[in-house]
Amino acid sequence: MKKQFKLGVIGGGYDAFSLLRGVVLSDFIREKKIIVSDENEDALDEIENSLGVKTTLSNKFVAQNSEYLVLAVNPKEFTKVAETLEGVRPEKVISLMNGITKSQIKNALGVGLIKVARVVMNLPCFIGSGAIGIDMTDFNKSLDDTEFISKALSNVGRTVSLGEDNLNAVTALSGNGVYSLMFLDGLIDAGVNLGLSRNHAKILAVESVMGIAELVRREDKSIDDLVLQTCKENSSAIKSVKALQDGEFKKLINRAVSVCFSKDGEQ
Repeated sequence: MKKQFKLGVIGGGYDAFSLLRGVVLSDFIREKKIIVSDENEDALDEIENSLGVKTTLSNKFVAQNSEYLVLAVNPKEFTKVAETLEGVRPEKVISLMNGITKSQIKNALGVGLIKVARVVMNLPCFIGSGAIGIDMTDFNKSLDDTEFISKALSNVGRTVSLGEDNLNAVTALSGNGVYSLMFLDGLIDAGVNLGLSRNHAKILAVESVMGIAELVRREDKSIDDLVLQTCKENSSAIKSVKALQDGEFKKLINRAVSVCFSKDGEQ
């Protein structure tokens, strides 16, 4: 039986808003074919007013009437949310919840034949420039489903399809954008310490990092080769590299990512 809504979203937080914003502004899904539920009426009002989608306080109504059900709630609230769906049998679920496995979702919903796609998004998805890891192995036999999920997510960022056993690593590496934020903050502070205004330092640091990232994406050269090239053309860069090596810069980053990976596995 055909459902009233193409996409139903339970949860009105940042990840949900990012996904909704992407699919609506790109015209991938018409507003009237989307419905969102949340216990926070203010969040629902903001979503409805800014994106024009349908909203409701009833999670059960969303699950009953949507072809694809997106779970975008805080992982700690999932058990409580699952209880509100008692008696509902969703067939296609897309989970944006970090640390909650497909098996946990299926067991909580009490559905044997349910198909679950797990997704790890990050902060830049809000502006359509995110990095996204997806496990769609449950949908491998359905090209229509995998194309729909992939295209929906491509409106908020660049996607990488992989197995569920790699998703915790995705969360640790790209899902946690705090590393990049702190690095940028350090660069900006360094610029201020050298006499630049904070606004000028921010512009220069942000544009530099964005440009380097784009260069790495376009170039066939390895990052090591690009570092070597920079050092050959700019002798002061050698001193910078030495300072970072003395501070064990790479080891520090690896340690931060590893801590995040371990923590995510505990959820």
